[in-house]
Amino acid sequence: MAHTFHIPVLGLAYSIDTPLKVAKFGISSVLSIVDDELCERMRQHHAKQNNENYVAISKSEDDYRAKRITAYLNLISKLVDNQIESIKQQNFEPGTEITKYFELQPPKAAIKLFYVAMLLENHLEKKTAMQKQLRNEIKAGRIDVNIMAKVDKINFINGISLGTENSDALAALRGYANSNLQSSVVISAGLNPKLYSYIETFNDFYPDENGKFNKEIILKVSDFRSANVQAKMLAKKGLWVTEFRIESGLNCGGHAFATEGLLLGPILQEFKNSRKTIYNELQIIYQTALNLKGYNIDNILEQRITAQGGIGTSDEQKHLITNYNLDATGWGSPFLLVDEATTVDDETLNQLINATENDFYLSNSSPLGVPFNNFRKSTAETERLDRIAKNRPGSPCTKKYLCSNTEFTIEPICTASRKYQNLKIKSLKSANLSAVELSKKRNEVTEKICLCEGLCSSTYIKYDLLKPKESKAVSICPGPNLAYFSKKYTLKEMVDNIYGRVNLLDGINRPNLFTKELKLYIDYLNKEFENFASNISTAIQTNKKVDYLKKFHNQLMQGIDYYRGSIQKADADLKLWSKEQVLLFEKAVMQMSNLTPQLLNLCKAED
Repeated sequence: MAHTFHIPVLGLAYSIDTPLKVAKFGISSVLSIVDDELCERMRQHHAKQNNENYVAISKSEDDYRAKRITAYLNLISKLVDNQIESIKQQNFEPGTEITKYFELQPPKAAIKLFYVAMLLENHLEKKTAMQKQLRNEIKAGRIDVNIMAKVDKINFINGISLGTENSDALAALRGYANSNLQSSVVISAGLNPKLYSYIETFNDFYPDENGKFNKEIILKVSDFRSANVQAKMLAKKGLWVTEFRIESGLNCGGHAFATEGLLLGPILQEFKNSRKTIYNELQIIYQTALNLKGYNIDNILEQRITAQGGIGTSDEQKHLITNYNLDATGWGSPFLLVDEATTVDDETLNQLINATENDFYLSNSSPLGVPFNNFRKSTAETERLDRIAKNRPGSPCTKKYLCSNTEFTIEPICTASRKYQNLKIKSLKSANLSAVELSKKRNEVTEKICLCEGLCSSTYIKYDLLKPKESKAVSICPGPNLAYFSKKYTLKEMVDNIYGRVNLLDGINRPNLFTKELKLYIDYLNKEFENFASNISTAIQTNKKVDYLKKFHNQLMQGIDYYRGSIQKADADLKLWSKEQVLLFEKAVMQMSNLTPQLLNLCKAED
């Protein structure tokens, strides 16, 4: 694949049909298969748009969740194949999709250079032969899917569990495994041993007689240790990780997994330094496990390393690939402003275009209990505040994907639900808390928002698919990097920005991705300390938290030293670390000295 970037999963629905928009141009993308209802409704919509037969899969059918996901993925695969065949038949004329396919390619890619040579060729027979060769080179971008490992609710009927294999994550995996796709499953958001064991039961994840995989595994991770542990766990089962997809802990969209102060640069450096070692170790474990399963394939295994989170300029793209030997990068949030790539309703799109840095913030809104990158101007946030004002906090819980709390019930319920918030607030009122403490605790409870509905509604609005009484409130979770992009872009403009043919951020005083991430981590650390200082804990909890804060601070300081070393030897990368960028970096570093004084004293204290 010539392109050196992919479009990561964006919420539940923002990239749900992105492959239909970009795969025909050779661009890979990831869609979420968390929500089978969304998959079913999108299948109905796109089947109608493309005159394809549609037979509904109702919830009364056995294994309906997996069947819906399989059916949608098969439709997407078929439609993309049709698009590719159509493009191959087109003439090389301005405005055609076949011309666009090659115009979007990276400047130095062999396929792009050959295309340019074809344009310059004057001999008709040679030109025709070159065009035939170019047509044969056209390949669709990958249609990858995302499963959040920890979003794995056990399902019940009449209070009776349907068993582990019908849990949300395992059923979603089964839906993907049974599909016609030849692509990858991106596993994110933690380790799920049950899911890993279940992958082991599907033949598509094992090599064929030529050593090729029909379906591959990508691990999305935020640090080297996590990648190493999970990959070895899979290798022992005879499962090969074909890509480590490293995401910034905080400078990303969606859920944010802070890495105890480990910054992206040092993390990428560790992957670079240890790449051969981990590959060799995994290969030995993997081949041993394969042999025990009866496979005798001794092939060269591919293992890619990519990175994503906060990338905004071609200089950052080049630096990541060149300096850390990456195979590609991921560009997510900026594509929310590209109507040709993602699906965002007009009102939300305009809000994003006109947003400022303060409109993007790290919240505690997610029912998963994980920090969540939120957008202040979203209609879901407006609805949340309106409900609180009417003394009716919480949301109706219809999809129940994030039900995990059993504090007040036998069956798990969602902390964003009206039921849970009413029960929790009632409990707090009976706890003899001070007025100030009660108000604080209540705000913590009511901050949670419904993501199951909110992350789908934008797409339903865009395609006019909302059902009666269905909420129009939109949740959206861009990374903070989106604040620097301020208009609606074409696909060509965004791809040209990635490859340096244009600069969409020219003249904007934006810290580079490393400095921005550092600022986010400093803010996060200070907030963590303030929460720690204001909450009474046991001695054991206090000691653990103190150790955590110290480690976080120390690893931040080590990251700062690493970047200072990079700046000193940045002769070949002056655009990334220009004088202006160095000033922004040092300004961020100064924030460390402005941390809460008690935190600094704590971190400087002797153990």
